[in-house]
Amino acid sequence: MGRLILLLGGARSGKSSFAEARAKEIAADSVLYVATAETKDEEMRLRAIKHRATRPSAWVTVEAPRNVAQAIRQERSGQRVVLLDCMTVLVSNLLMDVAGPEGDPFNDPSADPFDVKIEANVLAEVEALLAFVHEADVDMFVVSNEVGMGLVPPYELGRAYRDILGRANQVLARHADEVYLLVAGLPMKVK
Repeated sequence: MGRLILLLGGARSGKSSFAEARAKEIAADSVLYVATAETKDEEMRLRAIKHRATRPSAWVTVEAPRNVAQAIRQERSGQRVVLLDCMTVLVSNLLMDVAGPEGDPFNDPSADPFDVKIEANVLAEVEALLAFVHEADVDMFVVSNEVGMGLVPPYELGRAYRDILGRANQVLARHADEVYLLVAGLPMKVK
């Protein structure tokens, strides 16, 4: 049985850096890095290149914007640590697949973003990750944003996203062996 370590915080709080440092301490080069971001524009493509350059070259990277547990099972070849960066983007991918408006994300959603099927799809991804950790002898770091500490988003899609991600984070935290909240690069152990 593996261990689940959840890292929460705001944007640029140091979550990914902390996760990468811990992964390196535990497993050196035996790390499977799972990127959930899709590089649909030039800015994201450049961010992905820059981010990849900061990681050890021996780490195996898999891009999995959906069906993450399945991708990990297919790509993992004995790595001691799996680092998923990040749940925040995974939830966004799943929500936008169903309710994303054409072009401008501030337009009305193309479907009801509060449809229970969307959250069910997200929670199915979470449950598949939990099953993987339970079955595998691996330390799995999951990076996710804490989006419930700010203002209520002024548009429907943003509110649905905040709610769904918040509930996914709660499920992960409940099952995690360790939970850290990062603020200004400083980790605080919550669990």
